[in-house]
Parts: sequence; structure tokens; C-alpha cells
Amino acid sequence: MALYLFCFARPERVSEMEGVGAEGWGAPHLFRHCPDVCAVVSEIPEEDFCGQEAERRMQDLAWMGPRALYHEAVVERVMRDSPVLPARFGTLFTSPESLAEFLHLHHQTILRFLEQVSGQDEWSVKGLLRRREAAQELASAALAGREEQLATLPPGRRYFEEQRTRAATERELGLWLKETCRQLASDLARQASRFCECPVVFRETAESNVELVLNWAFLLPRSATTAFRAQIGELNAHHAMRGLTLELSGPWPPYRFVPPLVLEEAV
Repeated sequence: MALYLFCFARPERVSEMEGVGAEGWGAPHLFRHCPDVCAVVSEIPEEDFCGQEAERRMQDLAWMGPRALYHEAVVERVMRDSPVLPARFGTLFTSPESLAEFLHLHHQTILRFLEQVSGQDEWSVKGLLRRREAAQELASAALAGREEQLATLPPGRRYFEEQRTRAATERELGLWLKETCRQLASDLARQASRFCECPVVFRETAESNVELVLNWAFLLPRSATTAFRAQIGELNAHHAMRGLTLELSGPWPPYRFVPPLVLEEAV
């Protein structure tokens, strides 16, 4: 058996865990080694995450999915009462002694992080762009600015100039998007204590024209949540006509802001 780590928390803020574990796992409980930091762990078969058979299981969504959701549910349960330093899914310790050694080694870093995120949550902001709509809006604005000049041209020449303007706005769309995202990040980050840009990966959407263009995480004081939501709404009202929409989700445990503790070497 091994100890599966869900998160670190403040022991005076967390009550003993209740309920049962995931299939084949022991119920989560508190590992109390330090007076000011505890770990939330379960006893699980080490073979679940180690060895050749484990590699196969990690590719099986039917096996992985419920356990990943369970991991998230336990961390969110603890987060209701205490600041948390969430561990990555699949973090194991071979014995209580190895976990105690790890806590001793990283005690000050963990404690400092728990103090920093107290009263704060992670919020995700994703930007979805309807590229055709954005290009058409830019082209319409550019053509409107040249309306008087275009009106003096013969029909053939006017058509050529309109097409050239539309082609130019396709190229300008990337510059507009870059500057818009820079300004959005600056505006939203004013209410957050920390901000980070996350990788933008392909995301399947119901509309083929919609693409993910930004992926941000904000560490936000709970007192600022209402104002932050309102700001997202105002920005969407302003940018929706140009095809850009911000998608807000949270609150989440502060996964994106966890300091490097070399958790992958825990086993």
C-alpha cells in the first residue's frame, strides 16, 4: 500500500474527513506531522500508479475519469474549510516516513503558500473567438472609414479597393487580437493578487468557427468575486460584437499557482 496525496491544508481548519474512498482506495484522512500543516491522504494499492499495468490503466478513461473526479472532489471539500496546496493527480508516497520527510523538507514553502492563498480562489478565464465575425467587423469598420474616398471611384476600381481592404483586415486581425488580449489581461489582473497565462490547446466546440485564443488563471480574493464577475460581463458586452467572448469558471483550488515542490519525486 502507498499514501495517495490529495493536498496540504491547515490542520486547525480541517475536520476529520468522512465518507468512503474511490474504488479500491481507503477513505481519505488527515496525516498530522506538523502542528501547522497537515496532508490529506488515502491508502491505496501502489500498483494503481506504478508498473507496466499502471501505464495501461492511465490510458483508460473509464478507470482514470472517476478517480480524477474523486481527487478533485476531495480537494474541493477541504478547500471549503481551509486554504489548500493541491497535489497533482497520482502523487504517491511509499510510506508515512517518506511523506513526513517531504513535509519536513518543504514545510516553510507549503506554509507560506497556504498563508498566501488564504481567503482566495483560482478562477479560469478562457477567450473564445468567432474569427469570421471578428474579421467582418474589422473590415466593415475599415470600409466605413474609407467610404468617402471609395464613393469617388469607378465601380471596378471600387470593388478592387474593397477587396484589398478586406484582405488587409484579415492580416490586422492578429494584431488586434494580441493588443485586445493584452489590455484585457491588464484590466482583469487589477482585481487579482496573482495572474498566469496557461497553454492554449485545441478545444472541440459545437461551432466550427469558434476557437480558443486565450487561457488565463487568476488568484482572486473572495471579496472581489462579485466585482470580477461584473467586469467579465461588461467586457463581454463590449467585445461580443467583434466575436470575442470571455468564459469564466470557478472557484477552483489554486492548482496553477502551486510552487515547485518536486512532487513527481515523491514516490
